[in-house]
Amino acid sequence: NCFVPISEIIAVEETELNKKQRNIGKWQKMAKLHAFIVYYVKKARNHRWRCSDVTFWCVDEHLCNQWIQALKELLEMQKSRPKQLLVYINPYGGKRQGKRIYEQKVAPLFSLASISTDVVVTEHANHAKDNLFEVNIYKYDGVVCVGGDGMFSEVMHGLIGRIQKDSGIDQNNPKASLVQCNIRIGIIPAGSTDCICYSTVGISDPVTSALHIIVGDCQPLDVSSVHHNNTFLKYSVSLLGYGFYGDILKDSEKKRWMGPMRYDYSGFKTFLSHHYYEGTIAYQPAKNTLGSPRDKDSCRTGCYICKKSEQQLAEQHKECGLKHEEGEEEWKVIKGKFLAINAVNMSCACPRSPKGLSPAAHLADGSADLILVRKCSRFDFLRYLVRHTNQDDQFDFPFVDVYRVKSFQFTSKLSEDNESNVMDIGKKRFGQFCRDHPACCCNIVNSTWNCDGETLDSSAIEVRVHCQLMKLFARGIEEDCKDEAAYRRGSAEQLL
Repeated sequence: NCFVPISEIIAVEETELNKKQRNIGKWQKMAKLHAFIVYYVKKARNHRWRCSDVTFWCVDEHLCNQWIQALKELLEMQKSRPKQLLVYINPYGGKRQGKRIYEQKVAPLFSLASISTDVVVTEHANHAKDNLFEVNIYKYDGVVCVGGDGMFSEVMHGLIGRIQKDSGIDQNNPKASLVQCNIRIGIIPAGSTDCICYSTVGISDPVTSALHIIVGDCQPLDVSSVHHNNTFLKYSVSLLGYGFYGDILKDSEKKRWMGPMRYDYSGFKTFLSHHYYEGTIAYQPAKNTLGSPRDKDSCRTGCYICKKSEQQLAEQHKECGLKHEEGEEEWKVIKGKFLAINAVNMSCACPRSPKGLSPAAHLADGSADLILVRKCSRFDFLRYLVRHTNQDDQFDFPFVDVYRVKSFQFTSKLSEDNESNVMDIGKKRFGQFCRDHPACCCNIVNSTWNCDGETLDSSAIEVRVHCQLMKLFARGIEEDCKDEAAYRRGSAEQLL
C-alpha cells in the first residue's frame, strides 16, 4: 500500500488502458474499462524526489469520472501551488547545461501540473535583475531561476530591489526596514555551485527542485544587507567571507577557464599563502533568538526556532507596523589578526562539507553566525578546515570564536589608520610586505569580501540581518527516514 497526501499529488489525468494492461487476469473478460492516472511525488534516499504514477481502472464510467473530478477539486484547493511562473535561464553558467536541463527535465513536469510559464533566456550579466524592474511581477505566483548561486543572487537582487522601489524604501539607508518579498523564488540547480539549493532542499537535483515548486512549498529565508558609508552594496543569504574565502574567490575569478576545478586550485594556493588581516569587528548579539551556534539543533523542515522567529516578527509588525525598533543593545568590539572572518545565514552545506560552515545555523531565525578564525599556524588552520568534512565540533579550537548576531561592522586596520600619514600613502601606493614572510613581497594590505560568490570592492562594511525577508519554493531539509512507511506519514486527506 502507498499512502500519498493530497499535497504531494502532482496531477490527475484520464487515460486509456493499453493492450498489456487489459489482458491481466480477470480484466480481460471485461468489455470496456475506464481508467485514470494519478501522478505523485515519490521520495527516495538523500532527499531526492521523483515523479511516479499509479493507474486506477473500473468498468463504471460514471464512477471513474467522479474520482477524477473529486481529485481535481482537491488539487484546486491547494492554494499555495503556483499557476503562473516567470522563468529565467542562464545558458552560460556551470557546464552550460541550463537550457537543456530546463527543457528536458523541468518543463515537462510544469506542463503536467498545468503551470504556465514565461521563459527568459538571459543574454548578459544582470539581464534577469534589470528585467525584474520592468515586468509586471505581481501577475506571477513565483520566479524561477535556472542556474547556479550567481543566477539566484541576480534574481534575488532584482526581486527584492523591485519590491523596495515599489514601496518607496531607500536601500541605501542601512537602518531602513525593508518590505518583505512574498513572491517566492524557485531554484533549478544548473551551476558550478548550488550551495543555497543544497542547504534548503538537501540535494542539488533539478527534478527534486521542480517538484518542490509544483507542490507549492514555502520556506522563509533571512537576508543580510551589506552597506558601506550609507551606500548599499549587496544582499547575502549564505556566506560573507573575508580573508581565506575572500582570497580564494579573488584568485579563482582569474582562472574561470579552469571550470569548477579553479576553486580547488585557488583554495590550495590560498592555504599555502597563509595571509592574515588586521581589523576590528563590532557586533550586536541576537539575544532574542533561540539556540546557539554550538548546539546540535540543526535547522530542519518545520524548525521550531524559525517558527518562533516568525511569530515574533508577526507580533512586531502588528504592534508597530514596519517601523524598525533599533535596539539599544550594546555593541561588542573585537580587535585582532584574522585568517578568516565568516558570517553565514545558513549552514552553507554542500556535498564536500555536509555539515557546512555552521551546522546549527538557521534559515529564518533573524540572525547570522559570525565565525572569527584568529591567526594560528598552518597546521592548526588545516585541522579547522578538515573538521568541516567530519562530525567533530569545528568550533572547538582556542583560535576560533563564533557568535550569533543580528548585525555587525568590520573595519580593516588600513582603514583605521590616518590616511594623511606619509607612511599610509606609501602603503596605499606600494602595498606592504607580508609580516610573516618578509622575503615573499606579498603586497597584501586588505582581503576581499566574498558575498555569495561575488566580490565586494570595499573591505569596510556594515551588515544587518533582515528576518524572513524573502521566500523560496522549498521546505527546508527533511529528516532522514529509515523506511518508506515512516517517510510517508499520512494526513486526514490520505486517499491512495
